[in-house]
Amino acid sequence: METISRISSMLETARELTLEAAQSASSAKLAKPNYPARSLTVSHIKKLLDSRNDREVLDGMRRVISLMYRSEPCLPFFSAVVKNVANSNIEVKKLVYIYLLHHAEAEPDLALLSINAIQKSLTDQNPQVRSMALRTMSGIRVPVVSQIVSLAIKRGCGDMSPHVRKAAALAIPKCYRLDPNTLPQLVGCVSTLLGDAQYFVVGPAVAAFLDVCPDRIDLIHKNYHNLVRKLVDMDEWSQLATLRLLTIYGRKCFPRKTEKVRKKVDKGFYEEEDPQDQGEETGEEVTVLDRDLELFLRACKPLLQSRNSAVILSVVRCFLYLGTTEYLESAIGPLVALVRSPQDIQHVALYNIVAVALEAPKSFARYAYHFLVHDADPPHIWRLKLEVLTVIFPYCGMHLKGVIIGELEHFARGPDVDLVKESVRAIGRCAQSDSRTGDHCLSVLLSLVTSPDEALVSESLTVIRHLIQQDPQSHKNTIIQLAKSLDTTTSPEARASIIWLVGEFASNESENGIAPDVLRILVRGFADESEITKQQIVLLGAKVYLHHLLQKYPQSEAKPPQEIKPPVEGIHNEWTDTQDQEQQEQQNGDAPEKQPEQEDNLTLLWRYILLLARYDTSYDLRDRARLYKALLADPSSTQLASLLLLAPKPVPHAPSPSETRKNLLIGSSTLVVGPEAGVHGLSGYESIPDWVESGNEPDPRLREDAAKPEPTERTLTAGERLDKALKEHGTGIAARMRQNGAPAAAAAAARKNKSLDEWLADEEEESEEESEEEETGSEEEETESEEETDSEEEEETDSEEEEEETDSEDERETQGLMAGRGPSQSGI
Repeated sequence: METISRISSMLETARELTLEAAQSASSAKLAKPNYPARSLTVSHIKKLLDSRNDREVLDGMRRVISLMYRSEPCLPFFSAVVKNVANSNIEVKKLVYIYLLHHAEAEPDLALLSINAIQKSLTDQNPQVRSMALRTMSGIRVPVVSQIVSLAIKRGCGDMSPHVRKAAALAIPKCYRLDPNTLPQLVGCVSTLLGDAQYFVVGPAVAAFLDVCPDRIDLIHKNYHNLVRKLVDMDEWSQLATLRLLTIYGRKCFPRKTEKVRKKVDKGFYEEEDPQDQGEETGEEVTVLDRDLELFLRACKPLLQSRNSAVILSVVRCFLYLGTTEYLESAIGPLVALVRSPQDIQHVALYNIVAVALEAPKSFARYAYHFLVHDADPPHIWRLKLEVLTVIFPYCGMHLKGVIIGELEHFARGPDVDLVKESVRAIGRCAQSDSRTGDHCLSVLLSLVTSPDEALVSESLTVIRHLIQQDPQSHKNTIIQLAKSLDTTTSPEARASIIWLVGEFASNESENGIAPDVLRILVRGFADESEITKQQIVLLGAKVYLHHLLQKYPQSEAKPPQEIKPPVEGIHNEWTDTQDQEQQEQQNGDAPEKQPEQEDNLTLLWRYILLLARYDTSYDLRDRARLYKALLADPSSTQLASLLLLAPKPVPHAPSPSETRKNLLIGSSTLVVGPEAGVHGLSGYESIPDWVESGNEPDPRLREDAAKPEPTERTLTAGERLDKALKEHGTGIAARMRQNGAPAAAAAAARKNKSLDEWLADEEEESEEESEEEETGSEEEETESEEETDSEEEEETDSEEEEEETDSEDERETQGLMAGRGPSQSGI
């Protein structure tokens, strides 16, 4: 009978293995993207789902999930799938839960039928089943079950399995979005989970805290040290949430404190140093970090080796907004290393590098070679690289500055028009930021003016104009050199820029001015010039003629013409007499004819320019000429013309293109999008809060641990445990010796406290006693000697037994230490 039963069991096992092999083969076919042409019908799949065999149900669920992920209609199977929610097979449960998460919102009434079965799974012995049931219940977006989900989360927070507690933490934001009225219960659950002992539970709890109650900073005080200790062990996404939370917490709970540095004065070799001399204050202030804040910053340093670029950016954000310069410099290297990442990560990293470089540019100077433009870089990458180079340019050495200028000059002569313009602008920003290399940058720009590329020449002249406006007196020769290049320059924008520079800075020189000669040469080809050039020629003529009038009539600028008052009636004065005389002479025709004054060359040149502009085809040019003619019509009144034409122009400044992103939060999407995100940034964007004022911060004792655990034996090293065991063993032996020899010890202590006279008196008494004992006779001595020998033998046997006991105790102690037990377990 036993043989038959064995054979039947072997056949059953073989049958199961065959069915499993066939099932795995069919599942492998289902996993292929090209599903077999003869797929099962809806009725056949329903028949598989309604079967009592778990393998057939599992096959049917796999087919339904395959159809679902191929975006084919799967709602006809909803009722058949819901029936299997109570199936004991865990593989079937997983697939049913996946189906419910996708289609419960479409069929809320049928989804409610599965709630009871899912609630029963919350008490299952398997923690995996409990966690899956909790995730599924919170993922079913049916508002009716919100209270049930809240109770399930509360039960999951006290579960013995950390995986169930993690599922409860992940379910808190879902429950809050489903029903915001459950907030009071959820806040209590969040407070419980933040103090969990497992790091993979604390991470989701922090994310739930940021979604549900980000303003409840009081919940973080008692869990602050717990979060800092578990930060390194968390997964990457939990680290991001924790870093964000603790950055905000640091601004709200740790005030910014500074103290003045004291510098000790070095004294001579033979001079005495005063120990109370603390040095002199240098006036320099350094930042003093709180102990708890420094604990958090030190815990962030290992995260700089993370493989996730977002974690590195978050650590840089913490060091920038909370730490000191030393902490920030330690994070610059890992941040620059992100430039070697793929283009999408590199793009985001460069935006953040530019934002950090605007705050601390000196730290990036030694990494300048990492930002040189490559030929394969797309436009959105090389623009940011050029911006970083111009930001860190003043803090580089002379060799690096030469390399950067050489690279920019090389790309300025390239074929890409956009890269050419950006390179020229970058050279201008370098010249503005560092005055020591301004002449070198200007010489490079002047060499680019002679290029046949019109775009390059136009952009170079624009940058040169900005540089000249900053210090016109030191660029007189530059303006003369540019005026000479008008014979070879053909670009209308370039010619207009040169003419404007000549009129702005070279027309006010009375003796050595080149503006009249330039104007005389330009008027010859006025008809062949472009409209923008003609406008600048007319403007140049107006400025030259105005300076001529100011030199010819200097008093007109000092005081305005006085108003002539009419004479008073009945009073004859010299003015009335002369007026009457002139009228009579005019009536009689005896008045002498006045000779017309001969006009000078500049006046004739100005009239000729107005005549040319009067018949030009551009109405804008004709209007401008008419305006200038009206302003300069009266030679004795040029105040308004001087105010309009000779007013000082503001000095242009070309800031970094990312200056508008300077105040945006590091590591945020709004920083990448920039001003296009709007005034308040993208949805959900929150700026970093301000530092809490000193005196308004919470009590530091709130962050102290409630109960510090005493160090157990397991926290000690093997050497420390051995030393402790030997110490306890020695103290035990000394105690037993004190118990066995207490009278002898007391006598020894008494002898130790005796004086010299007492010692001598005792020696005399002992000598007398010894003499009396010697006189007693030899018999007594023999008996005493025999008794002494017997007592000595007994003491030797007792001492041997004690040594054997101590040896056995030492052996038991060493065996206990080798077994990993503490000295308290070794039986001492």
